[in-house]
Amino acid sequence: MARAEDPDREGKQQSLLRAQLARREALLGPTYRLFYEEPLHVVRGDGVFLYDPEGRPYLDAYNNVPCVGHSNPRVAAAVSEQMATLNTHTRYLEDGILDYAEALLESLGSGLRHAVFTCTGSEANDLAARIAMHNTGRRGFVVTRWAYHGNSYLTAGLSPALGNGFPDPPSLRRIPAPDTGADEEDDLVEAIADEFEGAIESLERDGHGFAAFIADSLFASDGIYARPQGLLKRLAEIARRRGGLFIADEVQSGFGRSGERFWGFERHHAEPDIVTMGKPMGNGYPIGATAISAEVIAAFGEQSRYFNTFGGSPVGIAAAQTTLDVINDEGLLENAEQVGKLIKSGLNDIAARHAEISEIRGAGLYIGADIQDPVSGNPDPAGAKRIVNRMKAAGTLISTTGERASTLKIRPPLIFNAVHAEQLLETLETALNP
Repeated sequence: MARAEDPDREGKQQSLLRAQLARREALLGPTYRLFYEEPLHVVRGDGVFLYDPEGRPYLDAYNNVPCVGHSNPRVAAAVSEQMATLNTHTRYLEDGILDYAEALLESLGSGLRHAVFTCTGSEANDLAARIAMHNTGRRGFVVTRWAYHGNSYLTAGLSPALGNGFPDPPSLRRIPAPDTGADEEDDLVEAIADEFEGAIESLERDGHGFAAFIADSLFASDGIYARPQGLLKRLAEIARRRGGLFIADEVQSGFGRSGERFWGFERHHAEPDIVTMGKPMGNGYPIGATAISAEVIAAFGEQSRYFNTFGGSPVGIAAAQTTLDVINDEGLLENAEQVGKLIKSGLNDIAARHAEISEIRGAGLYIGADIQDPVSGNPDPAGAKRIVNRMKAAGTLISTTGERASTLKIRPPLIFNAVHAEQLLETLETALNP
């Protein structure tokens, strides 16, 4: 006999949601934020899907942290086995951290000789900034206009994307991100290079000096700009000529995310002095790293020490090593490129039918689509938010990015396939035709 539907089921669910929200606010306070107009309660993740308490699946086209999939069985098994065997810090001799460091550094290129492990990308960027200041004897940094590089005290000062409520520190200068719709690519590179030179001169005039330029090579917080691909090479050359360093923040763009290359800076043919990473590195287990050239870290290592109790722990290394193995074994770099092309092609088809979508940008499985007012052509953050919430209601998760939050952000796990891409595109078109 079939179970009768509860006529008040939806009302009970809403009541439970309100109670949970009230409890969350009381316990966690006002600094936390939730996604979506109607927050999503998730209890389980599997592959590219998240599940609510009712068992409803949501296609996750947003989360890059579980880059090889939610609850990846190989990563989970490796973490569990290592946790049951040994978990301590880096002040004992162990083979795992050496094997992983060797593989990681080999993937980064010959210029980067040493790896220092952290728990997060914020910690990795914080350490990179400290090393840059120590190496150069200066305190000035240059970032892109709406960059995000972390939430420690130091990295928050390098992160305009945290909001206009926090003024830039005196030792920070901003330059534009590469808005590819503005100029021809060669002209755009030179225009930004001129802005960069001016920013360095400003830091020097004000007595801060120039320590480093730090950039995410997909300019994700600025709005996702994958081109021009030679921009970072040009800016890195200027940075070194002016006595500073180039820090490649690979938290967003590394580990095969761009599809074209394993590391985002490689797309630009740039040679960083320091590379930072985090988020997807352990597929959800907190681990990050700062990779540094021998010349840059030499004096810092002699005169200062860095120790992170949990950074580089055996369990963290097991998560990172297995994540790297899965990316390589399953061809996820190639998958990101192929599926990313399918998504971009589908977005262009949709844009041809919907004037709300203007420019489409990105590389691999990091894609942005600008939403505009179809009449005025102005950026439409309210429209972008509406689309995101309609898609969530239909079972597909994305978000927004950019200074105006008017760019749809599509950034799924690297195991996303053609079937998932089709569902994403169908849901988007439905959201554009309410």
